[in-house]
Amino acid sequence: MRILYALLFLALFSCKGNDAYILNPSVGKINKILIVTKTTDWDGNIGKSMRNTFGELQVGLPQPEPILSVSQLDPRGFGSMMKYHRNVLFVTKAEKEAFVVKRDVYARPQTIIYLQGTNEQSILNMFEKRKSDIVKTFLASDVRYVQGLFEKERLDDSKYKTLENLGLSLTIHDKFKTVDDTGEFLWLRQHLLSGIAKTGSNNILVYSLPLMAESKIAESISRIRDSIGKVYIPGSREGMYMITEEAYTPYTFDTEIAGKKAFETRGKWEVKNDFMAGPFLNYTIVDKEKNRLIVFEGFTYAPSINKRAFLFELEAIGRSLKFK
Repeated sequence: MRILYALLFLALFSCKGNDAYILNPSVGKINKILIVTKTTDWDGNIGKSMRNTFGELQVGLPQPEPILSVSQLDPRGFGSMMKYHRNVLFVTKAEKEAFVVKRDVYARPQTIIYLQGTNEQSILNMFEKRKSDIVKTFLASDVRYVQGLFEKERLDDSKYKTLENLGLSLTIHDKFKTVDDTGEFLWLRQHLLSGIAKTGSNNILVYSLPLMAESKIAESISRIRDSIGKVYIPGSREGMYMITEEAYTPYTFDTEIAGKKAFETRGKWEVKNDFMAGPFLNYTIVDKEKNRLIVFEGFTYAPSINKRAFLFELEAIGRSLKFK
């Protein structure tokens, strides 16, 4: 009997010491956050400021879509299944101002941000100061979540000649099929079966270029894309190939991939002399050690439907890139 009690105690102690046994799986759509705050605050200036921030449109998409979708819940309703939301922002009044990020509090994986202010103006000031951090934290959390899903159904990237020759690794889920793999250029495609045409697809391109001065990289990305499209991404007839949409100027930002300086470009692609078009995401990575640029690009074709989620999956794959 003593042995039985000892085993039961050990089991209970082990469960308490290992969150994997006591935390439920989190729930919630990608790029969506639950904001827990009083309804009176949500209906006032605090809610207005947050809706304006999270409702800012994602650049490079053909249809207007916000960076993050939000829903609001009064604190009295935060219980039961609601506490299992993957991304949660608590906004409350307290004696001291505070900004805290916690992981896996009620579920796994989960990111909860606590934003406290002493009054309405204090909360507004805190949010204005931290809003960029909040957006980046939730987006990074979703990137890790999607990468975790893809890791479970990951392609064996060692079988691709281009990735092997370039010394790269990517977490790509197994729904992608090979279109072209020359050893210098890789094109993978996932059929989405979405939209009116039922011919939607997510696409991945990987290739390298000779290193150039960093000051010239951003201004060269569209020209490089067009030259690559002309050689490797043909349209349905002669003279048709993928180019950067001429009527829309892409946006380029500084970022970091695999610990290296990179340029993130978001814009729209189209097929020259045709009507096909969609959004693209391009990471041009500066690899000084090997005197080269590594380019990862994802582009989506999904007529008639929103594309934010599809492009975000490509972002998660791009940000999984590692140098072997």
